[in-house]
Amino acid sequence: MCGIVGYIGNREAQPILLNGLSKLEYRGYDSAGIAVLERNQMKLRKTEGRLANLSARLRDHQLKGTAGIGHTRWATHGRPSDANSHPHTDMSGTFTVVHNGIVENYVELKQELEQRGVVFTSETDTEVVAHLLAEHYEGDLVSAVRAVIQRLQGAYSLGVMTEHEPDKLVAVRQSSPLVVGIGYGENFIASDIAALVAHTRQVYILEDGELAVITPERIAIMNAESGQPTNRKPTQVDWNADQVEKGLFDHFMLKEIHEQPLTLRNTMLGRTNEYDEVCFPELAHAADVFKNVEKVFIVACGTAYHAGLIGSTMIEQLTRIPVQCDIASEFRYRDPVVTANTLLIVVSQSGETADTLAALQEGRRRGAKVLAITNVPTSSIARDADYVISTMAGPEIAVASTKAYTAQLLAFCLFSVYLGQEKRTIRSEQRVELVRGLKALPVQVEKVLENANEVKQYAESIKDAGSLFFIGRGLDYAVALEGSLKLKEISYIHSEAYAAGELKHGTLALIEQGTPVIALVTHMDLYDKTVSNIKEVKARGAHVMGITVEGNVQLLNAADEICFIPPTLQLLAPILAVVPLQLISYYTSLALGKDIDKPRNLAKSVTVE
Repeated sequence: MCGIVGYIGNREAQPILLNGLSKLEYRGYDSAGIAVLERNQMKLRKTEGRLANLSARLRDHQLKGTAGIGHTRWATHGRPSDANSHPHTDMSGTFTVVHNGIVENYVELKQELEQRGVVFTSETDTEVVAHLLAEHYEGDLVSAVRAVIQRLQGAYSLGVMTEHEPDKLVAVRQSSPLVVGIGYGENFIASDIAALVAHTRQVYILEDGELAVITPERIAIMNAESGQPTNRKPTQVDWNADQVEKGLFDHFMLKEIHEQPLTLRNTMLGRTNEYDEVCFPELAHAADVFKNVEKVFIVACGTAYHAGLIGSTMIEQLTRIPVQCDIASEFRYRDPVVTANTLLIVVSQSGETADTLAALQEGRRRGAKVLAITNVPTSSIARDADYVISTMAGPEIAVASTKAYTAQLLAFCLFSVYLGQEKRTIRSEQRVELVRGLKALPVQVEKVLENANEVKQYAESIKDAGSLFFIGRGLDYAVALEGSLKLKEISYIHSEAYAAGELKHGTLALIEQGTPVIALVTHMDLYDKTVSNIKEVKARGAHVMGITVEGNVQLLNAADEICFIPPTLQLLAPILAVVPLQLISYYTSLALGKDIDKPRNLAKSVTVE
């Protein structure tokens, strides 16, 4: 996997492909390449490393032509290298393929092809597709593609071109996202809408098992197996190219951290009324379903999983329904107990996370109703779920999630109140207090961001640390997990998060003189317990940064330094407490000179299992 762009029209393809790929750099990748039909001959340029390497190679050897495909690759099969970069061709160079996903039976297919004399030039699973196309082609590219995909097992999206039919681009989707952009005298494909918004706001979102035939003047979508045409209306993209630019910020991550007040406002917009009740118009038809919920599973990966941990506490406290939060890649394999009154909540920023999508499908197979919390309402997860809460965070470009995470927390809190209303488990005064607290959050986050310079100084002091530890109790522990993940993701400093009460059960052995420890202390009913844990690490030589609520100056007696957040309700504190942790991660990475928006080995949207 990682990013696909294709163009066919009347303009030069190379700059359009490069520009589109640049909009997908946030997804994480290790090589890049493009193929352009130049006077009906396929010409390729591809290279290991960043897109800048490809652009440099093309500077003196430009590809001239009005049709082409491009790709940024995140290695799955075969190390990052020029040879393993996409696009891939058959032995004659006549058929060219870009591919996201994994062909699970590629070893078997490769062995068959080698027995028939095919010579492979890469270690990838993708190359088998190009060779199979050459074998199956009998004068019609669409027929050849349909025949080939009958042989493929796994998840994939494909962009295919051939010298034999230079006026045609074929795209296929199976469990890996792909969209078709609609132009005038030109059309596009991409794995992400972000690559297309500079050219069009009208797209078709391919469904699993669909194939699109694209020419400059026409787009035809069909069922890949049967060949029957599919009729649907295009989707209007409701954000523009400016939203995928950094503006005045040095990095997308910093921009997105500072966008959190706006994304919180947008996620709340229209979801509360003048009586401080939570209302979800998009869930109104499902009120009876939610009233009968007896058990909740929350399933997600990475940052979304951390949001789910906090969401599970919110739901349990406000509804008294038992909630279990699972890592998506584990949920589908552990034979979970699901009944007709089970609600499965799946959380994904992109809505395309392969493990989460698989867990959704497993939950539905077992009879659960599925609610998706996602930032992309046109995504696979949103389309497959029974109900959807959109987080309204807008496009998130940096690989390390920030604004999408806090929007997920807000969505969880809104839904917890809503569910409490439906089940009549939340007192009216508690509901009013929570809703008013939610409404205050955007201004409070702005206040936290105003103190960014203090956090920056701390970040610079820890940049040379060998290890760093985060501790907290209750919801603070869940926030600690997210803070640790952020630091690891972009600074590459080893860090771990621990429930503070677990320190004495082995973890204290890791603390030595000067070890940085970040302690979250926003649960005032657990204040004394957490302070005791801070003193335990201090006694072993740790240097402690405390994050607590304004006015709690007594923490200065335990911690070496303190970062304050505005006072808020205990259930809402995680939304504020995570912001300083995001800034610490950002400024630590900045001090180390790391590639903040595109950390090594990581991808924004993980569309393989």
